[in-house]
Order: sequence, then C-alpha cells, then structure tokens
Amino acid sequence: MENKDNYLEVHYIQKSNWLRAAVLGANDGILSTASLAIGIAAATTLREPIVLATVAGLVAGALSMAAGEYVSVSSQTDVEKADIEREKQELLDMPELELMRLAEIYEKRGLKKETALSVAKELSEHDALGAHIRDELGINEISQAKPIQAAFASGLSFTVGGLMPLMVTLIMPLKYMEYLLYIFAIIFLVFLGALAAKTGGSSIKNAVIRITFWGTMAMGLTALVGYLFGVSLR
Repeated sequence: MENKDNYLEVHYIQKSNWLRAAVLGANDGILSTASLAIGIAAATTLREPIVLATVAGLVAGALSMAAGEYVSVSSQTDVEKADIEREKQELLDMPELELMRLAEIYEKRGLKKETALSVAKELSEHDALGAHIRDELGINEISQAKPIQAAFASGLSFTVGGLMPLMVTLIMPLKYMEYLLYIFAIIFLVFLGALAAKTGGSSIKNAVIRITFWGTMAMGLTALVGYLFGVSLR
C-alpha cells in the first residue's frame, strides 16, 4: 500500500508563464528562420544570400520577440496595478460593500451564505486587500505578469531556436537545401513539442502533432512564395 506520507503532489501550472514564453520563442525562432531560409533557398543556388537572410532574421526576430513580449506583458502589469489601486480605494470608501462582494464570490463557489460571510470576514481581518486581489480580481503569484522574465525567456529561446536552422544553412549541401531545412526544422519542432509537453506534464503526442502540422504549413507556404515571387538570385 502506498505510503501517503511519502506522496508528493506535482503540479505544472507554476511553470506556465515562463514555459509559454520559452516555447513560443523557440517555436517562432525555428519556424521564422527556417521559413525565411527556405524562401530564399527556393530562389537561389548561392549559400551567401541564404545565410545572410537567416542571420538577419535571427537577430531581428530575437530582438523583436523580446521587445514585443516585454511591452505586451508590461501592459498586462499596468492593468493589474490599476485594478489593485482601485480595489484599495474601494476598501477605504466602502468596506462593508466589499465584504459582501467577497462573501458573494465564496457563496457562488459553493459555500453556504453564513459560511461564505464568515470566511470573508476572517480573510478580510487577516488581509482584506490580498483576499480581494486573489478572489475578486483573480491575480495570484502564478498568473501575475512578469515582463522581464517573459522578455528574457522569449528572446533567448528564439535565439536558440533560430540557431538550429542557421547551422543547417552553413553546413548542408546547397542542392537539397530547401528539403534539408524542412526536414531538420520538423525534427527540431518535434523535439521542442515533446520537451515542452514533458516539462508541462501534458500529452506529448498532441503537442508533436500540433507543432508538426503548423510548422509544415508555415514552411510550405513560405517555400511557395519563394518559388512564385522569387527574384532569381542565382
């Protein structure tokens, strides 16, 4: 019989913020640089334009990803801070109404009216603002926005992801460059999907299928653009 004292409950939601940013960055890094390289490779038999375009896409993409993530998450932080300030003021102006609002939240979650009010009073006596931030606004340590962490994770992971297709453009034969870029990019994406699913405790199969399908679509369409609109760089 399993010893309950040794039982360790494992949750993965604590990793959701940085994992989302890292997976998004690495996925975008692989797809963006590989797709760009495939599009250029479809229009030239020279290695230099392919490598140059890939390096430019890698640098620009990493900086853009980090900056975009920082700005978007900072906007979320600003909204959270504004809501918290409003909540502080409401607690000063109408504490009784705020108490009843908190009790209603607990009642909707399944507590009896008397129990909900009692819980609301006890939590308010301990930390009224904290209770309202957590239960009324839905902000907690896990979901709280962290702009610098998200920006760093996105930029770094984009760079790591983008370096993989870049290595392919540097060392693989030019004759089959488009196909080799696609094959290796899919391998990289499958590995990324499996790693992300393993880290997050979700289905590896679903993650791999999802990332492979959309990766194929993105690179296939980019290659098509290269063939249809490519100005010959040969």
